[in-house]
Amino acid sequence: MTDTLAEAAFVPTAVPEQPDPSGRATAPEQLTADDRAHLTAATDFLDYEHETVKAFVDKALVGVDRETADPVDLAVALYYAVRDGIHYEVYGASLSPQGLQASSIIDARKGFCLHKSVLYAACCRAVGIPARLHYSDVRNHLASDRLRSYIGGDVFFHGLATVYLNGRWMKVTPVFNKLLCRLYGMTPLEFDGRSDSLYHPFDAKGRQNMEFLTDHGDFDDVPYEFVMGNMRRKHPKFLDKDGTGTVSGGSLADEAV
Repeated sequence: MTDTLAEAAFVPTAVPEQPDPSGRATAPEQLTADDRAHLTAATDFLDYEHETVKAFVDKALVGVDRETADPVDLAVALYYAVRDGIHYEVYGASLSPQGLQASSIIDARKGFCLHKSVLYAACCRAVGIPARLHYSDVRNHLASDRLRSYIGGDVFFHGLATVYLNGRWMKVTPVFNKLLCRLYGMTPLEFDGRSDSLYHPFDAKGRQNMEFLTDHGDFDDVPYEFVMGNMRRKHPKFLDKDGTGTVSGGSLADEAV
């Protein structure tokens, strides 16, 4: 692991004042060949050339001819592989540079939004789909009392991914797996590759679930110091004593009961 992995700073591609979670279509944006090459490249975090990530992608796309497949179909298949193949768990998650590498996330078989968005971006890049990381602050109305005590309220620093399909960037959130959704009474979030996939504003019973507040924009790679700076500033009680992971000893599944 090189020191540059932890020290690298990235400037967001765009930082709008407010997010648009509506899924509305935007005007087509053409990528240059250089842009496409940059946004499909492997990085220390998006390490899709690692054998572990290759195997994960191969399993997700078994039987698919990647040379002829529509990128939309590839992005959708990878979405469900990450959403349901990696357990969503906020406790005991590594936030070290190594812990936020796609290969390490697969080995751990669990993580929360910061982890699963990294893995999805890496998988998309592995099949030639331009992908970035996207961060925002959200208000979560359905967090447990225990989790709120660690977070310091109901406003969470949140990570997702953006992928470039059919001439535009789409926000994609392969986070809550089906089991957690069922336990928390939420409808699993779907992705069709043609519109944004964001948290539903309401749960399965019509109760307000999540609203997007501040949008921090897109990043071409994991902005490690930016991410950790937000976690330390906004959720200090949520970090372990070393400050390189989240507190352990809990389970979202158990807290839903």
